[in-house]
Amino acid sequence: MSVATLSKFTVPLASSQSASNQGLLMPKLQYRFRVILENFGVSTPRSELTKQVVDVTRPSLTFDETILDVYNSRVYLAGKHTWEPMTINLRDDVNNSVTKLCGEQIQKQFDFFEQSSAASGIDYKFSGKIEMLDGGQGANAVTVLETWELYGAYVQNINYNTMAYATSDPATITMSIRFDNAIQA
Repeated sequence: MSVATLSKFTVPLASSQSASNQGLLMPKLQYRFRVILENFGVSTPRSELTKQVVDVTRPSLTFDETILDVYNSRVYLAGKHTWEPMTINLRDDVNNSVTKLCGEQIQKQFDFFEQSSAASGIDYKFSGKIEMLDGGQGANAVTVLETWELYGAYVQNINYNTMAYATSDPATITMSIRFDNAIQA
């Protein structure tokens, strides 16, 4: 396909809204991302966790609905918000780096041997980033296109998933992570 025809694949707009020769912009691709969890577990480095991410859900936000009944109608307002838990799937590596970090984080949240919990959230909560990347590598440095910063996070649910003789798939760990706040940058 000729490069000259690429500008034809777009939605027609008035000339005051867009350059007449501008086609579609390159979309962000789902497979170009990285996840970084800070203060997760106690071992360092934590980079092995980043390398073993299979997939992650981006933050999802819901606002409660507030209804104000007035004379003969209703007015709808945004109420309190809720950040929905995100899910992250990890490959379980042969060095047990991921399993160890996950176990350390769970132990920070609750000491199962002593049956005691942390004194406050600051003792076990962590922060994280989900970065969407442009795909640069080698001589081209990676450019971060979008960042989600997560604050006040903890593991709400962890599943070490199924083992099966009938498959060649890698073993995985699935975590549901609840967080207090997120910022998109």
